[in-house]
Amino acid sequence: MSTRSFIPIFLFIATFSLALGMTMPLMNVSRLYLFDENPSLLGIIRSLWTGGDWLLASVVGVFSVILPVTKLAVAQLAAARIPAASHVLHRWIGFLSKWSMLDVLLVALVIFGAKTSGLATAIAQPGLWFFTASAILSALATHLIIREENIA
Repeated sequence: MSTRSFIPIFLFIATFSLALGMTMPLMNVSRLYLFDENPSLLGIIRSLWTGGDWLLASVVGVFSVILPVTKLAVAQLAAARIPAASHVLHRWIGFLSKWSMLDVLLVALVIFGAKTSGLATAIAQPGLWFFTASAILSALATHLIIREENIA
C-alpha cells in the first residue's frame, strides 16, 4: 500500500473529526462546584459574540473554524490532482500548513485559562480530542501531498 492511498483516508477522517470537534463539548467547566457547562467550539464562539467580545470571537472563529475548514478543502482539491490548479493548490497548502496547530493551541489556552482562574475547573471532553485528531491527520495528509508533489 503506497502513501498515496493514505491521503484520502486521512482527509476523510480529518474532516469527520473536525465536524465532531466543532460540535461536541470541548471541555467540562465546573464553577464553584455548583454550575457545570459543556461548551462546544461553536458554542464558545457564539457565547463570545453574544457577550460582546466580537474581536475575540472573530479571532477564535478564524483560527479554529475558517482556517481548518479551508485547509481541508484545499487539501482535498489538491489530492484530487486537478492538473490546472495543482501548483496554486500546493502553494496554498504550504501557506495554510504554517498555521495548522494554532487552532489546537488556542483551544488549549482556553482550557488552561479556565483551570488557572481559580474559580473553575476544566476537564477535556471528546470534542477536544476529535479537534486535535483532525489537526494532526490534516497535517499528515498535507505533508504527504507536498511530498508527493516534490517527488513528481
